[in-house]
Amino acid sequence: MKENQLILVLGLAGFVVMADNWVVSPILPAIAKSLQVSPVRAGLLISAYMIPFGLFQLVFGPLADRYGKRPVITFSMIFFTIGTALCGLGLGLFDLALYRAVTGVFAASVMPISLALIGDVVPIERRQQAIGTFMGISFLGQGLSMAVGGSIAYFVSWRGVFFTYAALSVIATLLLILIGGKAPSGKNRESRFLKPYVDLLRNVRSLWVYIVVLFEGILIIGSFSFLGAYTEHLFNYNYLAIGLILTAFGAGAVITGRLVGRIAQRIGRLNTLSLGLVSAVIANGLLFSVATQPWILITGVALLGIGFMLAQSSLLTMATEFAQKARGTAMSLVAFCFMGGGGVGTAIGGKIISSVGYTSFYGLYGLFLLVLAGVARGVVREAKK
Repeated sequence: MKENQLILVLGLAGFVVMADNWVVSPILPAIAKSLQVSPVRAGLLISAYMIPFGLFQLVFGPLADRYGKRPVITFSMIFFTIGTALCGLGLGLFDLALYRAVTGVFAASVMPISLALIGDVVPIERRQQAIGTFMGISFLGQGLSMAVGGSIAYFVSWRGVFFTYAALSVIATLLLILIGGKAPSGKNRESRFLKPYVDLLRNVRSLWVYIVVLFEGILIIGSFSFLGAYTEHLFNYNYLAIGLILTAFGAGAVITGRLVGRIAQRIGRLNTLSLGLVSAVIANGLLFSVATQPWILITGVALLGIGFMLAQSSLLTMATEFAQKARGTAMSLVAFCFMGGGGVGTAIGGKIISSVGYTSFYGLYGLFLLVLAGVARGVVREAKK
């Protein structure tokens, strides 16, 4: 089995999961109309997915450490595929919410276990580039989800969106069985559920990295979450145009993911982390001050994707070294901090936008990112001693 093949297969699984993660937002009005409920009530579908998606990040890591990463992620992808297909068959709000919850449960396994598996297979000198490639492909799915979902819902139906993602998930699952089946799947039968988490949080080095990841998720994912609404606010574009603009985030992340290993080797992992956070600062600065032309907005979106990849791949690579015998647990905690932070950042951002508007929101988050860049450099350097 070649490393590149495994990374591409895991990336495809991550692509489908991250696309599915965000797909309900652009098609929510169509679902509400079809089910004859208000869009506010239909918003239950987002919560039904996100809550189990966040909580079960913490469950699958220890399971993967105990029973093997490969069988756990394969099992999860099979049930993720079934859940996604069932969403296309939902007849009412309650059963559709139940199917979204099932999908969210099993989607939670893909990112942390994939990262842990990469940590097992790829040597440390090539690991950051491998993680960058995987994350870039995965978050391209997030960037494309609005355009793809909106287009399919417009030309076919909202049910077609879920059937399309289910078909992609079938392909990813089959490739995972055929190619990923050759990957090593270490098991640690002595692994306990809570003890590795306690050990990771007691260790000063790992604790500071998790705190930085938490605030990175709050500020970067929080910033990304409102880019579609901000674009519509500025230019009144349709969902397809908005989705294409947001693809700049995924494109920036994918391209940077292919280069980040060489960048880290040249300037060091700590400088790569700082460069990523500063890139996100510049992105928010553009969105705050001069996003009056589409090309400026696109530049800001792309810079946010670049900054995300430089910073996140650095932090993830550090996290793969924390607990080799409980690597699944270590990566589950980092995924939980990042995605949980994203949820918090989105909630806080919504309050800020309601009070002072989009431009002030991006200005504030840019300022906080600048503070994080300075603090992160200090605490991560200290944690490495």
